[in-house]
Amino acid sequence: MKQESDAANVPACYISNHEGFLGSIKKFIKDFVVTEIDINGQQVNTAAADTQAHRIPHSVFPAKNSDTSKQDNNFQATQDSDFSADCRLDVTIPSPGSFDLSMILGQSVSDQLEQFVVSLRDEEANEVPSKELSLGSFTDKYQRANVHRAVRHRFPFLMTVTIQPEIRVREDPDFRELSQLVTEEEAEDFFRFIDAKVRDSSYTFYPDENKEHRTAVHHFLNRRFGKLVETKSFSDQERTAISVRLRERGKPKKRTAEDRKEEEIYTAFTLCKENLETLEAISYMAATLGVLPSDFTYAGIKDKRAITYQSMVVKKVPPQRLIEKRAEFEKRGMRLSHVHSVSEPLRLGRLQGNHFDLVVRNLRPHGAADTHPSGTDTHNRLVSLVKEAVENVKARGFVNYYGPQRFGTGQSVQSDQVGLALLKEDMVNAVRSFFSPEEGDEPHSQAKRHFLQTDNAKESLALMPLSKARERLMLRALNRYGTGPDGCAKAWLSLPHSMRVFYPHAYCSRVWNEAVAHRLATLGHIARQGDLVWSREGQDKLDDSGESNSAQIHVVTHEEEQAGDYTLAQILLPMPGNTVKYPENAMGSWYRERLARDGLENCRFRVSILKLNIPGCYRPLLANLANLSYELQRSANGDGGGETTGNSSRKNEGHLSVTAVEGKQDPDSDLLTLTLNFDLDSSCYATICLREIMKCDP
Repeated sequence: MKQESDAANVPACYISNHEGFLGSIKKFIKDFVVTEIDINGQQVNTAAADTQAHRIPHSVFPAKNSDTSKQDNNFQATQDSDFSADCRLDVTIPSPGSFDLSMILGQSVSDQLEQFVVSLRDEEANEVPSKELSLGSFTDKYQRANVHRAVRHRFPFLMTVTIQPEIRVREDPDFRELSQLVTEEEAEDFFRFIDAKVRDSSYTFYPDENKEHRTAVHHFLNRRFGKLVETKSFSDQERTAISVRLRERGKPKKRTAEDRKEEEIYTAFTLCKENLETLEAISYMAATLGVLPSDFTYAGIKDKRAITYQSMVVKKVPPQRLIEKRAEFEKRGMRLSHVHSVSEPLRLGRLQGNHFDLVVRNLRPHGAADTHPSGTDTHNRLVSLVKEAVENVKARGFVNYYGPQRFGTGQSVQSDQVGLALLKEDMVNAVRSFFSPEEGDEPHSQAKRHFLQTDNAKESLALMPLSKARERLMLRALNRYGTGPDGCAKAWLSLPHSMRVFYPHAYCSRVWNEAVAHRLATLGHIARQGDLVWSREGQDKLDDSGESNSAQIHVVTHEEEQAGDYTLAQILLPMPGNTVKYPENAMGSWYRERLARDGLENCRFRVSILKLNIPGCYRPLLANLANLSYELQRSANGDGGGETTGNSSRKNEGHLSVTAVEGKQDPDSDLLTLTLNFDLDSSCYATICLREIMKCDP
C-alpha cells in the first residue's frame, strides 16, 4: 500500500503494491469512449440492445431509490429519492428548474416574462403592472403545448391563454384566492400537482388544526376543482391535514383523444454525444422537438469530455419525428440510433454498468526526468510495468473511491463544501460557494466573480452564458427573491431536486473517500471485528447504482475475524446519512469525530426547507473490472496510430500477455500508447481504476 499527495477529495491509498507508470488521458476526445451496458448486459450501441433492453416492460423490475449520478460531470445514481416525504406529494413532480424558458421562448421573451412576473408580484411597485403579456405566436402545436406547460409549471400563479396562434399570460385569480388561504409555497405546489395530472396521485397540505379554516379550504377546492379532485381531512399523530386526490375519471380541461394518445407515446433511442454534458444535450433536443427536458428519461449521466453512448426515452415524440430531426442534432455533436417505440419511460439507475475504451498516451516510468523516454531498456521496462499493473488490478480490484468528477473540478470551492453548507442550512454561504469561479477568465467565471463582488444578481445574469442553465436558474431566483437567507433558499429550490441533492451527496462522498483510506491504513487488508458486511441473505441486495441502503447488514464477530470468514472485498463502508449503521470498531468513532470536525455532530441529514433527505447507503470498499483487455503501441507522433508492439489478447478468455518491444527502430522518436478496454459496474469510476493501475492521477 502506497500513500502520497493526491488530488483533493481522492486519497492516494492503493490496494496493490506495483510501481505503476505515468501517462496522459483525454488528450483527444476519442481517447475516452463510454458505452452504457443495459440491464440485459448488452452495450447500448449494439443491435442486441435495441431488440431487448427497452422492450421489456419496466414493471418487471422493482423501482430503485436513486438519483442522478454524475451530473455536472458526475451526478451518480444513489439512494436519495425520499422526495415525497418532504414535499407532501406521493409522486415526483418535475422541479421548476426542469424548464429553461430561455430555450423554449428565446432569451428576449424569457426576459420580458421575468420582468412581467417581478412587476406582477411586487406589492410595492409604483406602476400598475400590465394585465397581460404576449409571448408571441406559435404555429406548431407541439411548441404551443410546450410553452403552456413550461410557463404554468415555472410560474403556477400565471394562466396561459391561446388566441391562435398567439399565447398570452396573465395572473391566475384562482391562485391568488388560494394563496390567501394557505402559504404561497403550498399554493404553488398544489397548482403544479393539478397541472401535472398524474393518475392516482395525491397532494397533502401542511397540518391545520383550525377546523373553520380547513372548511374554507375544502369549499374553495371543491368549488374551483371539484370535477377534477376530491378532498378530505385526515388525522395522523394527532395532527390534521387536508389531502387532495385526483378523481379516477378526472380529465384535464380541453384534453382531446388525440392529446391523450400523444401523452402515451414513448420513443427509445441510443444517444451518442461528443464533448457535451447529458443535460446540455437534452436541453437542445427538447427545444428542437418542442417538448420539455423532463420528457426525457435516461439511466445515468455520462461524462462531458468523452464520446458516450447511452439509452434514452422521450415522451410524446413519435419515432418518425425523432428521425426527421437527426440532421439538426448532428450539427451539435449528437447522433441518434436504434430509434423505436416503447411502452414506458426509462428509470434512472436501470443499467448494469458501463464499458470503457480508453487510450493512455506518452507512457513513461515514474521519476522519468524526460517526457520522451529513450532507449530499448526503458521501453522494455515500460512493457513490464504495464503488464504488472494491469494483472494486479485485474486480480485484486481497486479501491472504490468516488472520482474527482463527483466534487467538481477547477473551482476554488468544490461541490462538497457547498453540500456541507447546505447540511448546516447556511443558505447564503452555500449560494456564495456555488458561485465560486473557476480558474481563468471564461465568461461564466467573470459572471460569478461579478456576483460575489457586487451581490447584483440581475447584472450577473446578463453576463452568464445561456449554456449555464443551473447558474442562470439560481440568478433569476436571487434577482426575484433577494440574496438574503430566504431568497437564497428559494434560489436552491429553483433547481431540480436531483441537482440540489447532488451537493450534500458530494460532501458525504468525500467523507466516504477519507473513511476508506483511514480504514485501509489503520486496520489493514483483512476483515476485522466490527466491520460491516452483507448478511448471508442480503449479499445480493445491491441496487442498480452499486450501493444499497438495505438493512441486510452483518457485523463481523471476533470469531469470524479469527476464522477469516470474510475478505476485504466483502467489506462495506457507510456513506453518512440518517438510516445507516456505522462500524462497531475504531471506524465508528472515526465517523463521529470526522462529522463533528465539520460541525455535524447533531446533523439529521435532512434539509426540510429544501425538501432534501439523505438516508445514506453502504458502498463496497473494493471494485472490480471485467472483460479486461489491453494493447501497447508505438506511436511516433503521439496520435494513437503506429505499430502494435504487443499482443492484443482482446477478450481472449481473460488471458493477458504482452511481448517485449523490439528495439529495431530509433527509440528516441517513439512513444508508447496504451489502449485499455474493460467493463465497470454503475457507480464505479474509470479514472479511479486508472489511478490504481498507474499509481498517479492520470
